[in-house]
Amino acid sequence: MIITALRNWRPAAGELVEWHPSEDALGAARTAGADADPGTFLQDNHIRGIWAKSRSAAPHTAYLAVTTDVDGVLDPEAMSRALVRFVRRHGGLRTWFTTDGATVTRSSIRADEVAFEARSVGTTAGDSEFRDYALARLSAEALATSWPGFALGAVARTDSFTLYYGCDHALSDGASQAMALTELLDFYDNEAAGEALGPYTSTPTGGFADYARAEHDLARSFDLSSPEIVDWVDTFRHHGNSMPRFPLDLGLPPGTTAPMHGIEFDLLDDTGSAAFADVCRAADGRYLAGVLAAVAVTDLETAGRREYYGMTVVSTRGRGDFLLTQGWLCNFAPLSFVLDGCASFAEVIARANDAYDRALRLARAPLPSVLTALLASGADPLAVMTSPNMLSYMDFRRFPGVGSAPYERAMLFTGEGETANASMWFNRDAHHLYLGCQSPSTPFAQRQLARYHAHLRDVFATVAATGDYPISATTDREVAVARHHG
Repeated sequence: MIITALRNWRPAAGELVEWHPSEDALGAARTAGADADPGTFLQDNHIRGIWAKSRSAAPHTAYLAVTTDVDGVLDPEAMSRALVRFVRRHGGLRTWFTTDGATVTRSSIRADEVAFEARSVGTTAGDSEFRDYALARLSAEALATSWPGFALGAVARTDSFTLYYGCDHALSDGASQAMALTELLDFYDNEAAGEALGPYTSTPTGGFADYARAEHDLARSFDLSSPEIVDWVDTFRHHGNSMPRFPLDLGLPPGTTAPMHGIEFDLLDDTGSAAFADVCRAADGRYLAGVLAAVAVTDLETAGRREYYGMTVVSTRGRGDFLLTQGWLCNFAPLSFVLDGCASFAEVIARANDAYDRALRLARAPLPSVLTALLASGADPLAVMTSPNMLSYMDFRRFPGVGSAPYERAMLFTGEGETANASMWFNRDAHHLYLGCQSPSTPFAQRQLARYHAHLRDVFATVAATGDYPISATTDREVAVARHHG
């Protein structure tokens, strides 16, 4: 499985099949009342964002999707039964939200009310024609303001089919998407051919409503004096009461965005990735610490940043029996460490590793508790609520289904809206380490990113080839300033 740009999704021609709730299931959703169970902070904030965006008539792009090619003839009815089992297993997928822009109300249907039907809706020539159709469907249906907040479809052929699943971000995250098709196809194989369920699909998993209640309980245990909250506030204040930004100027005025352009490229092949891991291990650091060190060195040598400051995604699935739960189960935490006194990449790894240990500790604090504390400290609300430049790392060797043909063929992508950041998503699998970057599409931003990414690739390549990377005493920025004044 790879995370890739939407433009790389090019299924072959075939029959279009969609799955939709039965009339009885839709009737149950129409008559459902409000739930007593709350949503999470991320869900509520996301739903308010959807409501605000709907006022501009802009298309919905805040979804995640995954697709793969499957050998064999599609059995639509077996897939209908598999989808029912999948949605009954995951209560979060039986949920939807309504809002007036302020109050968010959660509703759901019971597991025994879930039913789906397959529909043939024509044919497709594939490639760009299919993408246009699929994107229109995902924008309209993978929307958590009604049920279901996801869409399942296929392109059926005589000997194979392309399966795709898209879900509103309120109901899913990257890890959920990485597991969704594996679980669906496990149920499908069981329904179509009687094959035994795999160990992950047959294992009970916690419900997202339980996770949401646990988050609210946890938030009540934190206050302004909690060590994690104090550390969050100190970190934010130390960095000018601002969220992390990309180190180079991307040419966008404050508060503005541009259409998102996805950038994707390999950093290391399997041999280079293994060598890079050895370097990290020798320095007593995790692989992610090496990734952070490479980024920090690149920030220093291209932008003169002697202290790395970023924001990372931390999984919260370990807070209970939620390892296999479908939902949005993550938190965010700042990463910060200085490079002063380090002469080489290897010397930075330990600092990066310590910074990630600290980030894991800070991620224990629920985001609403953190934001409340930041505002109470006097930080500008606009600065607090600004979307930060993110750094994420996922190891796709560790998910259920790894090694199977559908998993290895799978592609994960997101809707493409607008951005002011150049967030970086580092991903590792058995074949390579690669980078995905969601960036502003302006020519100036793309020139800046080309320079930055070329430098980053050089750091990774040098470490993998030689075991280290000497940090330059003179940064690119200092060279540029010297040339200007010369």
